[in-house]
Amino acid sequence: MACIQIDWQLEPDGLDDAGVEAAARAAIDVGDREVAELSIALVDDPTLAELHGRYLNDPTVTDVMSFDVTPGPPSAPLVGEVVVSVDRARDVAARRGVGLDYELALYVVHGTLHLCGFDDIDEGDRVAMRAAERRALGALGYPLESAPHEEPPVS
Repeated sequence: MACIQIDWQLEPDGLDDAGVEAAARAAIDVGDREVAELSIALVDDPTLAELHGRYLNDPTVTDVMSFDVTPGPPSAPLVGEVVVSVDRARDVAARRGVGLDYELALYVVHGTLHLCGFDDIDEGDRVAMRAAERRALGALGYPLESAPHEEPPVS
């Protein structure tokens, strides 16, 4: 099974290391991808906005980014990193009326699913990504009454 490293770059909140790891493993199971190493960094908004600007030329805040650094061919066991904004999770969880643990688990699941080959750029891919998110979150025991990874409008 995958070696998962968790790095809190701020005070842990919402989930403990076991919860973060469980979310990643649930996504790996749903994504059916062999994973060698996965690093999960939990950071603040400015840190993730800086990475978003550096790697995607968009310096705005975002919720999660994934980096596939697998050496060798695409069939090789995955080596990747998921970077999650805890600040963004706090804000969105409050607006959606869900727990911080749920929102953080969702971001870890979403980022890990990207590494497993899921995407959400076009509508067909987005439907498959949302279904995979629901399967992973359901496996973790989260209720699925709210649509995963869809932010409510800012009021």
